[in-house]
Amino acid sequence: MGIRERYAREALIFLLWCIAPSVGYAQAQEGTCVSCHSGLSGNLAEPVEEYAASVHAARGFGCVSCHGGDAQEFSMAAMDPSRGYVGVPERQQIPTLCGRCHSDAQFMRQYNPALRVDQVAEYLTSVHGQQLMRSNDERVATCVSCHPAHAIKPPSDPTSSVNTLNVAQLCGSCHSDPDYMQPYMIPTDQEERYRQSIHWQMLSVEGDLSAPTCNDCHGNHGAAPPGISWVGNVCGQCHTVMSGLFQESQHARVLAMLGSPGCATCHRNHDIHEAGDELLGLGEGAACGMCHAEVDAGGAVASEMRSLIDSLHREFAKADSVLARAEHAGMEVSEAQFDLNAATTALISARAAVHGFSVDAVRQEVAAGLEVTSRAYERGQKALADLQFRRVGLAVSVTIILLLIVGLVLKIRQIERKTA
Repeated sequence: MGIRERYAREALIFLLWCIAPSVGYAQAQEGTCVSCHSGLSGNLAEPVEEYAASVHAARGFGCVSCHGGDAQEFSMAAMDPSRGYVGVPERQQIPTLCGRCHSDAQFMRQYNPALRVDQVAEYLTSVHGQQLMRSNDERVATCVSCHPAHAIKPPSDPTSSVNTLNVAQLCGSCHSDPDYMQPYMIPTDQEERYRQSIHWQMLSVEGDLSAPTCNDCHGNHGAAPPGISWVGNVCGQCHTVMSGLFQESQHARVLAMLGSPGCATCHRNHDIHEAGDELLGLGEGAACGMCHAEVDAGGAVASEMRSLIDSLHREFAKADSVLARAEHAGMEVSEAQFDLNAATTALISARAAVHGFSVDAVRQEVAAGLEVTSRAYERGQKALADLQFRRVGLAVSVTIILLLIVGLVLKIRQIERKTA
């Protein structure tokens, strides 16, 4: 080996010796927390396994972002409190810890400008937040109770704990546990009842993600039970027409005075079933019958409103049946069937008007619907009459043709006999 080659080799070895420690140190910096905890087991290893799929990992936030410490130290000194190490925060510290980022609008704008930055402030107004801060209650929910600290995923992710389809189960993990909830003396059957409701049916079976779940009515960060006087406002987020009519009615004031929660008095709260006409009036299963009887004015109003709606329902069914028969017979009644949709709209409006508890308002909607059904029924009857006329005309025509044929045959035979 020549002198030049030897010097080149020695220079290369020296260079590698110089840079090798820095490369190894960089790797140690990046994986200090992970490399240690990956070799552990149980609760100390789970954070490493869960964190890889979290939204924080995707955004580049490491362990020290929440836990503090020194990621450059590859020893137990990395968890020295003098270096800002927090470890497992106390429950009262969690809202402030999460709020360091999530309450900073300028900071959050870099990652998700649309994300609200008042979650901590709202949490402190909630039953959970007040119970935590005032009583240092270790049982109440904090940020990490709903957003698992090391496995936080966006709500759009089907596997996220706060995905719309998973919220009932999430809330039920505490609120359906009788032992856990025993100190608070509140019911623990809310989740079970909710899963029997039309809301859960729409959400889980029909796939309507706009259907309400727990946080739509109770709030999420500011979770609180609706007060007696504002249940209608909660329901009114979706059922705006009914809520507006109810708020203007005498029932809204009377029920509030009686301490009865508006909409929930008739429709219940967690186990809300699809509302039908059977709720109206004084018959079996009618909500009106819980307070009213036939002898009082309220009972008379309820019975009359039910009678009006039933009349429109019957006339609609009659008109629809006639048109269906005409269509089945081959008559053109598509325009009449389309016009009959206006009666469906009137029926829906009449059912909504019930919430104002005004017979005149219901009668007005029903009258509009009856006018439509009457026209549709007449057009259906006319179509059937035309069909009958055509059938009679066809029968007469066929008879005449047959008679002509018979006469012609007889005439031909007569001529044949004469020529024979």
